[in-house]
Amino acid sequence: MFILKTSSSISQIARLRSPQFRQTGSNCTLSFWYYNYGQSVGAAELQLLVYGLKQPTVLWRTYYNEGNQWLKAVIQLGRLPYPFQFSLDKISLGFYEGVSAIDDIRFENCALPPPALSCEGPNHFWCRDTKACIDSLLVCDLVDDCGDGSDEDSCDPGLQCNFENGLCNWEQDVEDDFDWIRIQGPTPTVNTGPLKDHTTGTARGHYLYLESSEPRQFLDKAVLLSPLFNPSGNGTCVFRFHYHMFGKEVYKLSVFQRTLSNTKGWLLWYKFGNQENRWIRQTLFISSSKPFQILVKGTVGDGFTGDIGLDDMSFLGCALYNGKGNLPTISTTTTGTSVPATLPMNNCTEKEFVCRASGHCIQMTQKCDFRPDCSDKSDESACVMEVCDFEDKDLCGWHQPALEQMSGNYSIHITNMFKWQLGRGANLYPEQEQHCPLTDHTTCTEEGWYLFADSSNGEFGHTADIATPVISLTGPRCKLIFWNHMNGSTIGSLEVLCKSSNRTSKLWTQRGSQGPQWNRAEVFLGIRSNFQVIFRAKRGVSYMGDVAVDDITFEDCSPLLISDKPCTSEEFMCANKYCIPKNNLCDFINDCADNSDESPSI
Repeated sequence: MFILKTSSSISQIARLRSPQFRQTGSNCTLSFWYYNYGQSVGAAELQLLVYGLKQPTVLWRTYYNEGNQWLKAVIQLGRLPYPFQFSLDKISLGFYEGVSAIDDIRFENCALPPPALSCEGPNHFWCRDTKACIDSLLVCDLVDDCGDGSDEDSCDPGLQCNFENGLCNWEQDVEDDFDWIRIQGPTPTVNTGPLKDHTTGTARGHYLYLESSEPRQFLDKAVLLSPLFNPSGNGTCVFRFHYHMFGKEVYKLSVFQRTLSNTKGWLLWYKFGNQENRWIRQTLFISSSKPFQILVKGTVGDGFTGDIGLDDMSFLGCALYNGKGNLPTISTTTTGTSVPATLPMNNCTEKEFVCRASGHCIQMTQKCDFRPDCSDKSDESACVMEVCDFEDKDLCGWHQPALEQMSGNYSIHITNMFKWQLGRGANLYPEQEQHCPLTDHTTCTEEGWYLFADSSNGEFGHTADIATPVISLTGPRCKLIFWNHMNGSTIGSLEVLCKSSNRTSKLWTQRGSQGPQWNRAEVFLGIRSNFQVIFRAKRGVSYMGDVAVDDITFEDCSPLLISDKPCTSEEFMCANKYCIPKNNLCDFINDCADNSDESPSI
């Protein structure tokens, strides 16, 4: 269908109407190809007309000449339970010259789920009237996936919010830079943000959005706080939400979990950049041994086309906290170390660490030394883990200093930066499969996770560092064992560094392709104090070569414990009264920690 017109009469409209439709399923999309070419071809828009609603909902717009070519438009319709039709409107404002055309209209995934004969298992839900069998994660998520509403019956209203009547029991954070805004229809800026909400799929429905226009500045943050939840116990609490990140300068949306009220918490999930004009569903599985709260944080990019939307947020299998009000807070001691204010009574000095459960005092050198000295192991909680296989999608305490410093520097965009990230064979792009591990080392499957430095980002010679927190003390036989995968025609190098105060030394290095398999590496650390271990990947000349590591282990790393027992006949007594096997004498390793086993006098 096309319009070709060269007259100049004012304000003419051409309308093309669809047949009337009655129902769509929750994953329904409409796509078509359009052509809009000419010197002053003008705008066209597709509207959704819902039976019983006066106001049409704009689903798509083209404003101007888009060249002599066919372009594809994909529109997310989602669940529409009421009768509706589409209207394609072409508006002529005075002088008009050009051709507007549309072809190949297609609906996909628009039927409701079919009835099933049976629906077994705890992970499924059998719809009451339509008899469809759906995933149990779709229950009580504010979307009628069944078609009869039975998956949304008898849900706890305290655990869900569609923002139709306000913020429910979510709150705006007062510590952030600005607030999320509740709105209907499109956001004020063209080419960014949603055109409609996710709940109703029309301009009548409400959602929250983050406004990125003036006076907002780059990296300003808006934070939304969930109600408080009880510890999740053995069951898992599931958080589902829908987000919309459309616009050239969209920056970042992240979700945190916290158990102390004046902290940022720890990162559960984040997403950077433009994700196209659609609502995307995200599911997060949360576990906690303490009462907790969820934070949803939007960060402004460096321009006004950066609006982010949120809608239909719900929890499943979670219990609202009915204790007295708030989470415990943290107070900071004069040394700058954070200590929860709810710590038990103690007589510890500033140079001692307070065990969280008992209030016992231990030396600061006993914190992060691979030996739990507190009964609740709280002295080892914010440290690097002894063994890390990345299977919990957890970095086990490893962190990337460069990404943390980036917040004040926008010279390199974080999304295109050469950095470490978690990956697995199942998530690889086709072109990555030649030079990135297809299976991890732990499980030897495509589903297993590993850590890799993605060389499709960055440029030749760029480095990516990932570091442990400060390790206070290690024992004489301490070594780092890890598996690495270095395959590809332009692979760079991998180094293991040791950093203490301002000095960084190289402990191990490997360059170039090592073949398409996992290789074991062992790095001797020995006795060291107040240091960090760093993995540094260096990028080669092209993207064909990703460095990966898996199954990182710190072996025999806890420091010496000197006991009162006398040494046996098979042992040697060090000058500091520590006993070591006689086999360890004169082997170039300082087993005694005072070097007395390596003395030339032996």
